[in-house]
Amino acid sequence: MVRDSQPSADDTARARTTGDDLTSATAASPVTVRCKGVTHEYGDDSSGFRSASSRTVTALRDVSFAVRAGEVVGLVGPSGSGKSTALHVVGGLLEPSAGTVEVLGTDLTGISAAQRTKLRRDHVGFVFQQFHLLPSLSARDNVALPLVERGVSRRERRRRAAESLERVGLGDRLTHRPGELSGGEQQRVAIARALVTDPEIVLADEPTGELDTETGRRVLDLLVDVADDRTVLIATHDERAVAVTDRVLRLLDGEVTTDAR
Repeated sequence: MVRDSQPSADDTARARTTGDDLTSATAASPVTVRCKGVTHEYGDDSSGFRSASSRTVTALRDVSFAVRAGEVVGLVGPSGSGKSTALHVVGGLLEPSAGTVEVLGTDLTGISAAQRTKLRRDHVGFVFQQFHLLPSLSARDNVALPLVERGVSRRERRRRAAESLERVGLGDRLTHRPGELSGGEQQRVAIARALVTDPEIVLADEPTGELDTETGRRVLDLLVDVADDRTVLIATHDERAVAVTDRVLRLLDGEVTTDAR
């Protein structure tokens, strides 16, 4: 359920276990994401590929971290800090220039692009800043799209999409198209779409970037609320993420400067 007010001190304490309590609560959970010495360089055409003549920009420098099932982690930093690049590397959208990325025990640097796509489709849900909703489709049909390529029947797609929308508080917006929804509602549709395949990992890239302050806060709360036993990584410049996530990795100039609970 989307919260209507700022979390109380008790709410925050429950949402963010710190120190030894968090360690004991998550120590038995498996590591779902592990980056070891990850560096990523962009060519001067910003395509992510390099040529002998291109000028390179290092977006990530020797980044290492591990995340367990059930953790909600904020990748926090200003624009250009490398947080979105880190998220895209974890999601298999970018291949690191150096280092290894393990997702659910699979080294992404050791498999083909087709295999990375399959792993991402089967186990990862993405939430993007720009929503990426098809304007001609209803909220329910937008949410159901990831199920189409899985061969799920139309009836089952509609049922699961409606269930996912209900979970994010939009059970009464099934037939609305994106243009009939507010920015916050569109982002909740995007979150419902990310959850409809029941992924083990959810990656959210600047999910509050297009939203006003209050709506952005509610979206962050929602991402925490729906985490359950999933791994959730939120790349954001929004300092409010510090209050709602279990852990914060601060990035600056492509390096992790702080890893704090």
